[in-house]
Amino acid sequence: MWNQKPCYRFEINNFSEKEAALMSNVFVSGGYEWYISLHPNGYNGLCDDDLSLYLCPTNSKSMGSGWERIANFYFVLLDQSNKVLYRSLVEEQVSFHADSLSWGFSETLPLSKLEDDLFLEGDKLIVEVYIQMVESFDGEREDVTETVDIYGFQVLASQVFAARTIFSDHPDLAYDFKPKNQVVRTEYMNVLLNLVETLYKPSQYHAETDLRNAQIELSELAEAGFKLDWLKSKLDEVSLKSKRAGTDESFVNVELMTLNAKLDCLKAKLEEVSLEKKKSDDADGSRFKEMEGRIKDLEIMVSDLKVELAKEKAKSSADDFLLIN
Repeated sequence: MWNQKPCYRFEINNFSEKEAALMSNVFVSGGYEWYISLHPNGYNGLCDDDLSLYLCPTNSKSMGSGWERIANFYFVLLDQSNKVLYRSLVEEQVSFHADSLSWGFSETLPLSKLEDDLFLEGDKLIVEVYIQMVESFDGEREDVTETVDIYGFQVLASQVFAARTIFSDHPDLAYDFKPKNQVVRTEYMNVLLNLVETLYKPSQYHAETDLRNAQIELSELAEAGFKLDWLKSKLDEVSLKSKRAGTDESFVNVELMTLNAKLDCLKAKLEEVSLEKKKSDDADGSRFKEMEGRIKDLEIMVSDLKVELAKEKAKSSADDFLLIN
């Protein structure tokens, strides 16, 4: 049964300016890493009047020559208002392996349509991919890396402490975990450990894209059977903190810009008064002193606001690198 949400959403701004092939960030689906390959002018000169689109697995060094992933998948193309422009056929039982690292569609949408502003709203193209894992095989590994069994999951020696801590704090974590294939189990555990590391970094490292990908990965892990209410709460907390931090910093920056503009204006007026004072011995000295005082007060306000902003940034940077609350 297909998920209602896409496994990944690849957003491309200023699409009409793109000529070379575009690669999405790596994302996780079915316990494995993938990326989208998009060719605005067709793949390798073929069908150069159409956009070409492919799904590709990452060719990790940890995979031996005999690995294979069998999956069903399809693409959806949308504009910035999420209007569906194209939906591909479902590619079924596609075999990805060392000699076949991409599958997809050489002809999706004619470039003549994509270059039409009325067709592609805002010159923004969005690619969604939906994937169903059917089966996977490990094959023979070329390089064997020493791993440790932690509650039925094989993890690297460097991951042992993190994995043990998670299972200690959340002993029911994997009670309902479904996949039995050891390679798939290992891939899912790697995704979980990386996600935990991401969410417990200081808040300034959480970009909007990182949080969106974290949400997708969390859904993928939960669907596989992990009990992750605790991690969902952390993601909600981090998302809210990042949103507030962005809002607060923007407000302070706007205040600084406003005060600096006022300061520049007063300085300009002060120069005018100073020039008038030099021209006439009868110039109003009190006006000159009054303006000097206003400028000093404003300079103090700007300085205090800069200190406040610096403190907020320092406070954000000082968040502890905790693993689990």
